[in-house]
Amino acid sequence: MKRNILIFFTLITSGCFQLFSQAGYGVYKFLDLPVSSRLAAMGGTNVSLNDNDLNFAFQNPSLLTSEMSNVIGLNMANYLETIQFGSAMYSRSFGCNNNFAVGVQFVDYGLFKETTELNEIIGEFTSKEYALHLIYSRQINNKISVGGTLKPIYSVMERYTSFGMALDAGVNYVSESKLFSAGLVLRNMGTQFKGYYSDEYGQHFEPLPFDIQMGLSKKLAHAPLRLSVTLHNLQHWDLSYQSTNQPQTNLNLSNEEETEDKISFVDMAFRHAIFAAEFVPSKNFYLTASYNHRRHAEMVMSGFKTMSGFSFGGGIKLYKFHVGFGMSQFQVGNYSYQFSISTSLNEFRM
Repeated sequence: MKRNILIFFTLITSGCFQLFSQAGYGVYKFLDLPVSSRLAAMGGTNVSLNDNDLNFAFQNPSLLTSEMSNVIGLNMANYLETIQFGSAMYSRSFGCNNNFAVGVQFVDYGLFKETTELNEIIGEFTSKEYALHLIYSRQINNKISVGGTLKPIYSVMERYTSFGMALDAGVNYVSESKLFSAGLVLRNMGTQFKGYYSDEYGQHFEPLPFDIQMGLSKKLAHAPLRLSVTLHNLQHWDLSYQSTNQPQTNLNLSNEEETEDKISFVDMAFRHAIFAAEFVPSKNFYLTASYNHRRHAEMVMSGFKTMSGFSFGGGIKLYKFHVGFGMSQFQVGNYSYQFSISTSLNEFRM
């Protein structure tokens, strides 16, 4: 069984390297937003930590376990200006090895004024995006679990609408001591069924934000400290700004020639990595800090002090509820705050 799982993921990964060679393009980018305060504090994503946190199943479906049965989680965050995003999930297990969960992820871009080319206000419009998560996981043995997520996606931008479907596939390994865990996930494999617009060639389709992620988590045996490293966008090496959006150039005023910025090998390698550390003195309390080098490198500005790339957060159990708080910086000078609450409905049974 272990050999079959390894072959399966090797074949999928090798095929995806060929099919999805470009990063940074496409639609439904809200799928990359952190879905909970803890994940926000961990730099935006984590696919390896097996800690019975229901929200981690959004990132890697194989992290959904039977211990999460009948648990509900709610998350909300402010983003930039009036933009808000959030998620909700409920899980249920059947038998010893079959785990199911249903969740929703959304982003609300707020209300916009519609104007003419002469700046005359003629109305208002909104922009929103939604993704439904249908998650299944199965425990293969006491160390390995696998899972998959089916994600119908709906997006509306003023009068333009789009519908698509994505699929996640993941595997998780946990050591016998429970001190080490590893995960691999292929995220957002899929396509648009309806594009935002049509032209003379028919529907205009764009790629989804496909991402191959791999992570490792290690808790120290004699100290309340857990370290994690998550590697992302493994299907695409060049994560420089000019590769993922548009050419980035600097103007040389002395000879009026444009020269392209070059990123070193080491810098590019670190742009694929997110480092996180957690202080976990008990199961009911944690403090988290992380560093996302790609976010820092893309947001740093000369002459401005910024904490971009660094994220912080914590959580505690109060009565029957787990509450969490996360803080990240997605824009120089502005912080995004995320709040989470979860509880097991089993605790309310009389």
